[in-house]
Amino acid sequence: MFELIKDLCLFMKERKKYWLAPIIVAMVLLGGLIIFAESSVVAPFIYTLF
Repeated sequence: MFELIKDLCLFMKERKKYWLAPIIVAMVLLGGLIIFAESSVVAPFIYTLF
């Protein structure tokens, strides 16, 4: 897992693709929210946001 993150950071640094960082962070946060919502009491409230 850490190797993947390291490779991704090196790719962004070498190719000067810094604009990818906010997209990746947003995707990880949204994925975490979906995983959290599946097994939570908060799920009905999160689904109303989307």
